Amino acid sequence: MSIPAAQRIFLDNNSTTPPLDEVIDLVATEYRTHYANPGSAHADGRQSRRVLEDARELLASLVGADPQEVIFTSGGSESINLAIQGFLPGTAGEIALSAGEHPATVNTIRRLAPRGIRQRVIPLEPDGRIDVAALEEFDWQQIQLATLILAHNETGVIQDVAPLVALCEQHRIPLHLDGVQAIGKIPFHFHDSGATAVSLAAHKFHGPRGVGALIVKENARLLPQITGGHQERGKRAGTEPVALAAGMARALECAIRDHRQRSEQMAALRDRLQQGLQEHCPPVVINGSLEHRLPNTLNISFPGLDGEALLISLDLAGISCSLGSACASGSRDPAPVLLAMGCPEPVYQSALRLSLSFLNTNEEIEEAIRRISRVVHQLRSA
Repeated sequence: MSIPAAQRIFLDNNSTTPPLDEVIDLVATEYRTHYANPGSAHADGRQSRRVLEDARELLASLVGADPQEVIFTSGGSESINLAIQGFLPGTAGEIALSAGEHPATVNTIRRLAPRGIRQRVIPLEPDGRIDVAALEEFDWQQIQLATLILAHNETGVIQDVAPLVALCEQHRIPLHLDGVQAIGKIPFHFHDSGATAVSLAAHKFHGPRGVGALIVKENARLLPQITGGHQERGKRAGTEPVALAAGMARALECAIRDHRQRSEQMAALRDRLQQGLQEHCPPVVINGSLEHRLPNTLNISFPGLDGEALLISLDLAGISCSLGSACASGSRDPAPVLLAMGCPEPVYQSALRLSLSFLNTNEEIEEAIRRISRVVHQLRSA
């Protein structure tokens, strides 16, 4: 018997977040009133252009960039693709990336292998942060691009990017940060980050799906990957989604305005969820750094259980969660990031990702503890 929608508990916010009501209302209004093509020269087109550029200016101010450095895209995956492929000169060489990167990064780099592009993988420490000492062993003369996930989508682990920034600056190598899970959840300032480019996606911070951005230093050389018109200063062809861009800027504005309150609330709920599961269904293992992680993310293992069986049972119990990246759904392979962290098989085979939002309530978390504990005990006793 399925759980009614009103009684379900959504703990899969790293896959997507519900858009805010005010964002939905704004997007609907813009669709109704500024539907003209922003590239058209007539008055209606100029009005749409103004909305688009206002959104660009607001977004840039929120992430510490200049408006001309903002390229609107269809989302995080396209932004990552544009950065990785757009920065490469077309000759053989290496890309430095951390172990366990998002599938949008890993699969894009794999497709470049016929061009002679090789991976130089940065190993992870057991807590999920990069092994800084390993960076000194790289031949930086061979590396043409470095890319790093700023906050991991599965473990929530936040990276210290400073050592990689220093090496990239020393060797004049562009650095791309996958900020899709980070921006909107933790403070970020593009010009202070030292990155050449950063990717973001609106639906990770309660904005609309179908829109994202790549923030790129103004003097960086980036080759477009979608050709056609001259939109986005020739970096990304295609008619810009005016309403979605406005919704993304508004959602990020709300996230940054309410950052402290949201962060404290999510961290408290996450910690209560973690504590409750540790108390009611041991043994459990918490994966990743406890100190350096997103306030909303709990990656937890229940040794002795099968993750897929656990996921299905929790879904039937009205808990929406995941085994890891939604972009890797359908794969039966263990999470690469947990393997890279050296987790033993009983840990990586039983891992779940529970990701919260500020919309979750204390009552939901207490109920989630009860339901998850009940399912874990049932599966273990079976």
